[in-house]
Amino acid sequence: MRRFLLAAVMFGAMSGAQAADLSDLPILRGSFPGGLSTASRNWDGWYVGGQVGYSSADIDFGHATKTLTNFMLRNTVIQEPISQWALLSKNHAQATGFGAFVGRNYQWEDLVFGVEANYNYVNSLSSSSTNSMSRAIVNPSGDNPRAGHTHTYNMTQTGNAALQIKDVLTFRGRVGWAAGNFLPYVFGGLAVGRMDAARSATVTGNLQDDYDVTTSNIVGGIAVSNTVHHRDFYGLTPISQTEERTNNFAVGWTGGLGMEYMLWGNVFMRGEWEYIKFVSVKDMVVNMNSLRAGIGYKF
Repeated sequence: MRRFLLAAVMFGAMSGAQAADLSDLPILRGSFPGGLSTASRNWDGWYVGGQVGYSSADIDFGHATKTLTNFMLRNTVIQEPISQWALLSKNHAQATGFGAFVGRNYQWEDLVFGVEANYNYVNSLSSSSTNSMSRAIVNPSGDNPRAGHTHTYNMTQTGNAALQIKDVLTFRGRVGWAAGNFLPYVFGGLAVGRMDAARSATVTGNLQDDYDVTTSNIVGGIAVSNTVHHRDFYGLTPISQTEERTNNFAVGWTGGLGMEYMLWGNVFMRGEWEYIKFVSVKDMVVNMNSLRAGIGYKF
């Protein structure tokens, strides 16, 4: 009986010691030791970097000559009809480029907010279009031919346009989610592009006046009517205008998404896609899509 009591006391002492050891395990206290921590990287602070990329642009030259012809044909009955002509084509251009970025992150737990300035030089992102179109405009609005007369304006417009995007600067706001070494983000903001634009237009044509003339004659005491169709032509003086402008600044908006990954220390790499829509540049509609890869350093 004495041995049984001694064994029970020793077992109780060992159980108490093991319970005390288990209570010291961090996982039972709701925490992890330093080596098992899942805390995100610190993305807060200033950062700079460089990048290379590929860009494509869709340029709609369709109405590039519109304001030229509107000026040349102002206060005429053919101004409005000709302004509706989609004379030139829609083109697609591609180019490579390089640039740099600088920004500031503000981190709140796993949410990262930031502002960034992003510059990119584009190597020969350009296109052009040339075409000629002829149309017959019958009795346009505002024309008042005499009774029985039909006016037809046989018009031809010849035009060309060219545009080159030199470089682009964007000012972005962005928001991301810190997940360990990864930082996926979306962004949006203002874009400013520097472009060379040129265009010209020539309008030629004539006015065709169709009408019938009826005459009556007495033949053998009987009145005989005779109708003859007439078509007269009046030449219109050809008119032309050319406009060129270098280093034209165009504003627009930008949006996109990307991913950053912390490589070592404060050095990170990034990849992103960006879309930019510019306002009309000399009646040319321009938008860009870009893919970029870069490397940066966070201070």
